[in-house]
Amino acid sequence: MANEKGVTDRVVLVLIDPEEEREAEANAREMRLLIDSAGGLLADEMRVRRGRPDPRYLIGKGQAEELFLSVQDSQADLVVLSEDLTPTQQRNLEEITGVRVVDRTQLILDIFAQRARTSEGKLQVELAQLQYLLPRLTGKGTELSRIGGGSAGGIATRGPGETKLEMDRRRVRRRIATLKRELQEVVQRRSIQKRGRRQLMIPTGALVGYTSAGKSTLLNLLAGSDVEAHPRLFATLDPTTRRVTLAQGESVILSDTVGFLRNLPHHLIAAFRATLEEVTEADFLIHVVDASHEFFEEQRKAVAEVLREIGAHNKPTITVFNKSDAVSNQYELRRLVAETPDSCYMSALTGEGKEHLLRLISQVLGRVRKEVAALIPYSRGDLLALCHKSGRVLQVDYMPNGVLVHVEVTPELKPKLAQFEQKPTSENQVDLKTGC
Repeated sequence: MANEKGVTDRVVLVLIDPEEEREAEANAREMRLLIDSAGGLLADEMRVRRGRPDPRYLIGKGQAEELFLSVQDSQADLVVLSEDLTPTQQRNLEEITGVRVVDRTQLILDIFAQRARTSEGKLQVELAQLQYLLPRLTGKGTELSRIGGGSAGGIATRGPGETKLEMDRRRVRRRIATLKRELQEVVQRRSIQKRGRRQLMIPTGALVGYTSAGKSTLLNLLAGSDVEAHPRLFATLDPTTRRVTLAQGESVILSDTVGFLRNLPHHLIAAFRATLEEVTEADFLIHVVDASHEFFEEQRKAVAEVLREIGAHNKPTITVFNKSDAVSNQYELRRLVAETPDSCYMSALTGEGKEHLLRLISQVLGRVRKEVAALIPYSRGDLLALCHKSGRVLQVDYMPNGVLVHVEVTPELKPKLAQFEQKPTSENQVDLKTGC
């Protein structure tokens, strides 16, 4: 976060505290991290508690004047508020403080703009920024009018039509439409890539979690990859996909995704729809929780809310209580695992507990996959090889007319075996595990 001269912005942070003390402290710590992640320097902090937001300044006229004094005393270049501002509130605060004023959403968008590396990520960030900007093109309080633009105008009153402000709005709307078309093309290309992955008949999983919970570090541990892992917020914007080999030669495809945040702005979720499809289309999820964080329970709830919003809350989910090496109360950590289904604790940084997670993935895959008994003709050795490669073969029996295989398969592989599937009857049940 630097100004036009490339100098780091000195920031006055205005915290709109909720009534609940713990929530207020969690919000304060997160805003400080966001400013640091954006590259700003926190010069001063002002805490405000209001029962009802002021329609002109959000924080009230008297507090706005206090903010002006804080800006002067700290020689700040920028004011950041922890709540979203209306265009009018933002304009009024800028007029009274004499410096730029941004809200929480703008701050997050600034971080996203810094982090975007791929063309897809840049498109998504630009779309979110323009959708945020459009309602704020208000002319700084000047009246929006046409010079004789209406049909009722008299002779010599018909002017050039649109004002510059209206032309700006039209350009922004056109650019938004263009970005949506380009992102739709990205979605289509990604769909083709996903079909290619699905043809491999390999189960897919998505790493989800609060920003900076350790998802990228975990992917590096499991896949032996070198995805950028950094403790700053939103270090990963673009989805990264890697193949992970489990015990007994099984494989899964894992995708690292953008970190979630409390009260993630809705248009950010909409703009990152292509990225979040990795979550909605995965066979299972791995929810990575920073167990060492003071407010990890609030972060778990925030992730659950985002998953519910995008329709992924009912997927099979493994919960990983990460950073166990930084947790002082190990008893509490064990209690969390005991009370949470399909969970484990581990350290993605040191690798401690990795085998427990791999075992959990195999167990969850066993529920995701369907058990099939198929009598495969000897002439279809390709299908038998596919069962070994993409399924989990439980038993093989060589019969006179083919190979009787009992296998756990993905939903994509099951139709390929349908014509050879053996359905046991009530009169003649076959126990494939015992051969009786």
